[in-house]
Amino acid sequence: MTPTLERRQAERAREKQLREALRAHSREIGEHAADDEALLALLSSRRFALLGEASHGTHEFYEQRAELTKRLIVDHGLDAVSVEADWPDARRVDRYVRGSAQDGSAEEALRGFRRFPHWMWRNTVVRDFVGWLRQWNDAQPPQRRVGFYGLDLYSLSASIEAVLAYLDDADPEAAKRARARYACFDHFHEDAQAYGYSVAFDLAPDCEQAVVQQLVELRERSIEAVEREGYESDALFDAEQNARVVRNAEEYYRAMFGRRVSSWNLRDRHMADTLQAIDAHLGQRLGREPRIALWAHNSHLGDASATGMGAEGQWNVGQLVRERYGAHRCTLVGFTTFQGSVTAASEWGGAEQRKSVRPGLAGSFEALFHEAGPERFALHSNDPRFAKAFVEPMLERAIGVIYLPESERASHYFHARLPAQFDVVLHFDVTRALEPLDPGAHWRIDEVPETYPTGV
Repeated sequence: MTPTLERRQAERAREKQLREALRAHSREIGEHAADDEALLALLSSRRFALLGEASHGTHEFYEQRAELTKRLIVDHGLDAVSVEADWPDARRVDRYVRGSAQDGSAEEALRGFRRFPHWMWRNTVVRDFVGWLRQWNDAQPPQRRVGFYGLDLYSLSASIEAVLAYLDDADPEAAKRARARYACFDHFHEDAQAYGYSVAFDLAPDCEQAVVQQLVELRERSIEAVEREGYESDALFDAEQNARVVRNAEEYYRAMFGRRVSSWNLRDRHMADTLQAIDAHLGQRLGREPRIALWAHNSHLGDASATGMGAEGQWNVGQLVRERYGAHRCTLVGFTTFQGSVTAASEWGGAEQRKSVRPGLAGSFEALFHEAGPERFALHSNDPRFAKAFVEPMLERAIGVIYLPESERASHYFHARLPAQFDVVLHFDVTRALEPLDPGAHWRIDEVPETYPTGV
């Protein structure tokens, strides 16, 4: 027998083993994963539910995540939803859902999400969830109202404005000091990338010391409030978090023009730190350990140490949450699809488009799931019997806000060990594009074949 033939036979045997393992450990689900009681039992038994997505523009991922979160709120006392979004924009939604905003509707509350890619949060699914959450909260006492928080750090200018607005009202003298510190950014005209470029190439001095000083001053104010009152107000917490965003965004934008690993790690560390701050703040208010759901991309919530990202020195939120709180206190849920359509752009800052998603590549988890699994299933991937069969890494797809099908393998696939990456995987074989609240002309031009999804 030739080496080539032996290799092919070994590959076929492995593929058969993988298909059998998948069929044995996957469980078909109905219209909503939230109806899967085994999945709800697992999620409700842990403090943190990390609910991912394989793209930033797939309807089913957003819809299923929202339905799971509703069940956790109604039946299991979830206290907060934290999302891969900028703090000030999410704060506007938080005020609305907790009944303290001037916005008259969920769609109006989402208007803060103006930065690219706006469709990530300004879409029909999030609008409906925010509307539902407002109705739920209206029937609850103030202490039991579920919050909505942003984890990201891109909002340097908006966060500066929020800090100044708080201090103008709370402490005008402190506001003067803050303005003097933040004046360091003035001549960049709210262009954070221009700031990062100028500092990285020694064209301007950095603002690091100024933003650190401002964060320290607000942090001291928070400590004093806790010592005096036993807690810090939501307004003070909001200001401190915005100051932390400014501090970390300043570092992030400087790092953007250096090593990619460094900027990725800074961002995910910031998101994990923000989650930790939310956890501590809610714990003070509630007098107990809160329960929190996280909504973000698979690449942020699946444990990076089990992927090619980890081999390159990158970490992520999922890995950090496991390390900080313990794997037994969080559930990492990934989502996958084989084909369909997606809302994405062709370049950063470009118009959103409704694009066809190519079938998963041969040798990928997506292709295996298509061949061997039901059309919609839940897989408890960390089951030891399943993990034994899937010990070797396989390809996994990730579509962010940009989708480039012409360079599918290079742009959207990486290697991962699924059993260590996620506790649960939810697969939906054929999915459709997320609908933006204000779709542009490019999105309305349907790139999906008229015969989709049958293909006949």
